[in-house]
Amino acid sequence: MARLPETSWTRREDFARLVEALDPERDSLRVVGGAVRDTLLGVPVADIDMATWHRPQDVIARLDAAGIRSVPTGIAHGTVTAVLAQGHVEITTLRRDVSTDGRHATVAFSTDWREDAARRDFTINALYADPRTLEVFDYFGGLDDLAARRVRFIGDARQRIREDYLRVLRYFRFQARFGSMPADAEAESAVSELAPGMKGLSRERVGWELTNLLSLPDPAPTVARMADLGVLREVLPEAEKGGPAALAALVAEERRQDVAPDPLRRFAALLPAQPQVASDVAARLRLSIAQRKRLAAAAGRTGEPGEPRALAYRLGREEAIDRLLLAGAPIAPLEGWDIPRLPLKGGEIVARGVSAGPEVARLLRAVEDKWVAEGFPGGARVSELLDAELARSA
Repeated sequence: MARLPETSWTRREDFARLVEALDPERDSLRVVGGAVRDTLLGVPVADIDMATWHRPQDVIARLDAAGIRSVPTGIAHGTVTAVLAQGHVEITTLRRDVSTDGRHATVAFSTDWREDAARRDFTINALYADPRTLEVFDYFGGLDDLAARRVRFIGDARQRIREDYLRVLRYFRFQARFGSMPADAEAESAVSELAPGMKGLSRERVGWELTNLLSLPDPAPTVARMADLGVLREVLPEAEKGGPAALAALVAEERRQDVAPDPLRRFAALLPAQPQVASDVAARLRLSIAQRKRLAAAAGRTGEPGEPRALAYRLGREEAIDRLLLAGAPIAPLEGWDIPRLPLKGGEIVARGVSAGPEVARLLRAVEDKWVAEGFPGGARVSELLDAELARSA
């Protein structure tokens, strides 16, 4: 009989209070999914999800009676969030799928643990644990798959994907995080065959999954496999030529310079060095305006990136780091360096007898260019540069 090891979340006082409030019967509540999986792997647990055969309104009533605040975060699908001091916990009523359309599911509540497990995506995500005894319940071989680092769909892989085509991308995200090679043959065959079905998904969902995949320590081998299986062209056709190789080079450079992974920078590596293409991709995936600008800035790279501090002054710190890492250039000159402001205002130029207007702007640009080229010297040198420009224009 498998059991979870004792860990920080299993010892939480507020968690024990929640369990007592919801499960006096001692058989109606279990921890499910990521918390069970990650505890078994010995990695930090980000969120705690629980399943129960109590209906949502009963869950709310029991929490109220125990003085625990709740939020009906997904009441239509049976989810209530318990607001706890040491971290919120989501409680969802056991469910079974009534119908699916490839994007959404219509569900009915259930009292059958196996039935609830059967509607989940992968065996390693369908592990349940008793919150008191920490006994693990495994209905579809998830423990063996976890030990083998195998990401396997529950039941028929094609059926699972047709229920929600986003599971194609979820498969690769979980493969990058938990899987090993060779991958499950049925899963790879199914995602390759059914990848075109992702065209009906919302672009936000696709963008969210890609961002989460690219946030992992090393997604490059998985992205290359997506390209091999014909999946990448369905969600990011712009990345087909050279994108996976450029991503692998960037990941290696991040490691060499001890830089934390950044999903947006990795997006930029996948895309060609064409600002308009990058901007179009960002718009299609519903990225923010700031993210769109940053992707376009990274796509503006041509040849050598130039002097790091000058680049940061012109583009911004993040944008400069993106360009430098994508080019395999050192970012050390930017460490501990604050981007300065030009110690010269237009009013100072007017005070020197120049009429306000285009000439002032031209002189500012000319002095600024020389100031940047000289490595951002102090105010005295800026005055000398202005004197030289005024003499030249006179």
